[in-house]
Amino acid sequence: MLRELRVENYAVIDNIVVEFATGLNLLTGETGAGKSILIDALSLLLGDKASSDVVRHGADKATVAAVFEVDTPSVADILEANGLDGEDGQLILKREIAAGGKGRVFVNNQPATVAVLRQLAPKLAIIHAQNEAMLGFDPAARLALLDAAAGIDLQATSDAWHEWRGIHERIAELEQGEQDRLRLLDLWNFQLKEIDAAKPEQGEDQRLETEKRVLANSERIYGAAVGAFEALYEGESSATGTMRSAARQLEDLVRFDPKFQEGLASLESARITVEDLATTLRDYADGIDASPERLAEVEDRLATLERLRRKYGKTLDEVIAYGEELRRKLSEMENKDEVLADLRKQLAKAAEKYLASARALSRKRYEMARKLEKTVEAEINDLAMKARFRIEVSGSDEEANWSPSGFDQVAYLISANPGEPLGVIEHIASGGELSRVMLALKASVEAGRTRKAADNQRTLVFDEIDTGIGGRAADAVGKKLKALSRTKQVLCITHLPQIASFADQHYLIEKQESGGRTRTTVRRMDANQRRQEIARMLSGAKVTDASLNNADQMLKANA
Repeated sequence: MLRELRVENYAVIDNIVVEFATGLNLLTGETGAGKSILIDALSLLLGDKASSDVVRHGADKATVAAVFEVDTPSVADILEANGLDGEDGQLILKREIAAGGKGRVFVNNQPATVAVLRQLAPKLAIIHAQNEAMLGFDPAARLALLDAAAGIDLQATSDAWHEWRGIHERIAELEQGEQDRLRLLDLWNFQLKEIDAAKPEQGEDQRLETEKRVLANSERIYGAAVGAFEALYEGESSATGTMRSAARQLEDLVRFDPKFQEGLASLESARITVEDLATTLRDYADGIDASPERLAEVEDRLATLERLRRKYGKTLDEVIAYGEELRRKLSEMENKDEVLADLRKQLAKAAEKYLASARALSRKRYEMARKLEKTVEAEINDLAMKARFRIEVSGSDEEANWSPSGFDQVAYLISANPGEPLGVIEHIASGGELSRVMLALKASVEAGRTRKAADNQRTLVFDEIDTGIGGRAADAVGKKLKALSRTKQVLCITHLPQIASFADQHYLIEKQESGGRTRTTVRRMDANQRRQEIARMLSGAKVTDASLNNADQMLKANA
């Protein structure tokens, strides 16, 4: 559940802090006051793409932060997988967008990435955007809604498809035209010969860089090693000489007071360590090769390895791996017929594995479509409509239809008036009908998820879902949002007083001018302020006695 949202220097927002609560949180205000900007800021914490354009004019950066209450193992698992510490029952997210374009992300005050925010987002909140054309989404998105309702995991099907696709591409590579094949063979042979001629070894470039530094600075390094050796061992006042002298004095002292025996042993151990280091320094100095010829050899070798990296990989390990891949490809080309026969067997097995997974997926979708369409139809008719609703799952298991998400396609059909045939909803439904069907779909899917404890804590955010509706339909939408808020925290931006009257918490978003600058503010209203705001929504800028009476009736009826 979202407990607190802080926004600073974001668009027209100067600095606001909003504390949310359980139940239905309604946000209202004049058009252009910045209601949707607040939702956009929250979207950034859920991993949306950021732009420096949102930074308030004159500010160095925009900052968005939120505190969520969480108690799900899945959130803890995501944090652990990304090396982040958890807080007891809390998750603190923060994102900074610099005016220069760069940004930073923090999770529980620890540096993180936008990718982590995207992993966490489905566990925290779902935002249903203003005028979201749910049913006009691309085919993948329509399918995703059905899969979400069924709790379908696409991983097995996706893995099977990628395995099949990989084998398919290897076969196509071997079967391409003779001229192309010969050109590829020439290229691969040339590349492999170049790599083999150089005989690169893992870590070789790093070792040579170290040797180059030593060779290029051999005189200085030799002087430092010899100087340290003399200071430790051979000099007139060397460390080892001084330590021996101190040891003799301690030996005399121990004869009279045994308590210095341990100190004498420690001194002897330190002397041995210093002598070992001095010996190492002497041997190192003796082994320094100041040969200009060797330096030239190292530099030439490093230049060769750098050419390989520029052409075949960012690192020497990648170059070596690329050489092995070339060797495999050439071997396959030389044994083309044999390899092709084996690959076709592998392809058949991979196709069989994919089809088994995709067909099982399709059966689940058909089953869920029948269940979900009944639930959605009931939800739609609760929203002041008399409609029939169907979910059509189509598609065949022909190879041309295969994809990582199976071979199905989904369409949503509706008959909004008795006696009218079913039609594709995005083609025949009005804006108000689309809004209500979207809410019904979301309510149905979320109702299924509520049965899972891990999903029950997610916050639902609706940005002007009331577009195109009013009157009795608006009252029905308000009741539906209220029902959703009994099991989940709901945040909703609305322009309709009928919906606003259902709020458990009502926030007013206002745009004000101060010091020649425009700024947006958010405040939670008390009972009297709510009454005034709903009356304003009913009558416009001038609040009348009639509108106040109507507001009182709405608040009393929907309390």
